[in-house]
Amino acid sequence: MCGRFAFYSPHEAVVRLFGLPAAPDVEPRWNIAPTQFVATVREAGGPRELSMLYWGLIPSWAKEKAIGARMINARSETLTEKPSFRNAFRRRRCLILADGYYEWQRSGVAKQPYFISFADGQPFGMAGLWERWRDPATGEPLESCCIVTTAPSPAVAQVHDRMPVIVAPGDYAEWLDPRNEDTGRLARLLGPTALPGLGARPVSRRVNDARNQGPELIERVDTDGTDTLS
Repeated sequence: MCGRFAFYSPHEAVVRLFGLPAAPDVEPRWNIAPTQFVATVREAGGPRELSMLYWGLIPSWAKEKAIGARMINARSETLTEKPSFRNAFRRRRCLILADGYYEWQRSGVAKQPYFISFADGQPFGMAGLWERWRDPATGEPLESCCIVTTAPSPAVAQVHDRMPVIVAPGDYAEWLDPRNEDTGRLARLLGPTALPGLGARPVSRRVNDARNQGPELIERVDTDGTDTLS
């Protein structure tokens, strides 16, 4: 699964890479956690746009918001089978913007966090699904999203057995087009790939606490026991 990630790229790089006509500035964050709002790119009946969506997909039929905390990821292999994701896969897809994501590998009695990113530092778009939900009690609307996961790229398979689907820039238009309901073709964009340049480095256990922020969270640390922060 993917339970934490970072997004801190400059505004100009985001506009250029994701083909946005314009976009609001997004506050850099190095420890994004579920149930927070995350930066996404989507085409929702108009030009491509950057939107802040609640991380934890809440199906339109859900009775309460709390279900979103359990719906942060969706397995690519079962998108057409699960009622929670089936319609969003057909019609409401997005890119969730990241510079890297975290995974944890068990090391003795503890789990060592790793930051997984591209060597050139480029941001990337993780395949996402989004939904609109209205609170039955208050009538307040909420738009939410989840990250689609797949089998890992060989470069990071030693860290975890799942990873987010990283959509190639050449596939952005096909993935985002809300008129494209060919789920068979879309599924071919979701398989594991080699992803040249993707790599993992051990980082501080301070990332375990979602309240911690700052670029020091993504800096490499030793894994010989010297990093004892938690």
